Amino acid sequence: MKEETVSGLVLDGSTLAKEIERELIPRVSRLKERSGRTPILATILVGDDPSSATYVRMKGNACKRVGMESKRVYLPQQITTERLLAAIDELNADPDVQGILLQHPVPRQIDERRCFDRIAVEKDVDGVTVLGFGRMAMNEPAYGSATPAGIMRLLRRYEIAIEGKHAVVVGRSPILGKPIAMMLLNANATVTICHSKTQGLAEMISRADIVVGAVGKPQFIEGSWIKEGAIVVDAGFHPGGVGDVELAAIVDKCAAYTPVPGGVGPMTIATLIANTVEAAERSLKPKERTTYP
Repeated sequence: MKEETVSGLVLDGSTLAKEIERELIPRVSRLKERSGRTPILATILVGDDPSSATYVRMKGNACKRVGMESKRVYLPQQITTERLLAAIDELNADPDVQGILLQHPVPRQIDERRCFDRIAVEKDVDGVTVLGFGRMAMNEPAYGSATPAGIMRLLRRYEIAIEGKHAVVVGRSPILGKPIAMMLLNANATVTICHSKTQGLAEMISRADIVVGAVGKPQFIEGSWIKEGAIVVDAGFHPGGVGDVELAAIVDKCAAYTPVPGGVGPMTIATLIANTVEAAERSLKPKERTTYP
């Protein structure tokens, strides 16, 4: 008789994202009553990349669902770094804008890091500035990068044990791999950061209690590398609806996993909106703004 297999727990980001949005609606209503203004998330899109345009539209729709407004700033593909900096300065100075998002990636001629760091730290709801990253890494109050922070929300929601576990993060980008590694470290995990050039990658992953796929290559992490009972977080999304992990090969042996789609992606947007609401709430408390973020 064939032995039945049991699939791992699905870490359902779509459902949790909807719960977060429902919790934000009354907070936004209170903000409107107190300030007489509607919280605004400003999104900057440079160029006409269709995927980026879709992401910006999704974020705008999420704002609308919770009662916020989105201010969409579209700039031409051939814009200069100086012109983009000027657009960011305008949003920094706008008291009606509580959060600023510069959609990644920007065209090659743009100094992306310089532009990220021009965002006022109190409006850095996407957690992309060097100062914001540094404060987060030092376990100080900050808006963490939206995707990593969303992953941590998801793990907490499902009561996934992190303390004392060995986490392997595959990827080292400044807005995903590095910040999720720091967040896991702050949660008392033992963290190994790997990437596409790491030697002996399969062996390292095979020892991990928690695997985070953040390398940006479709199904780069093979299912055979992941040990029985591991927690698998797949932060990738590629054409064909696949992530960075060969998920089909691990659902019957891992303890829990994030589906693609429907796992990490919805949590990114929900976290971004939640951060903007928090920024709007803090904007009404001037005395606290000098200490946070």
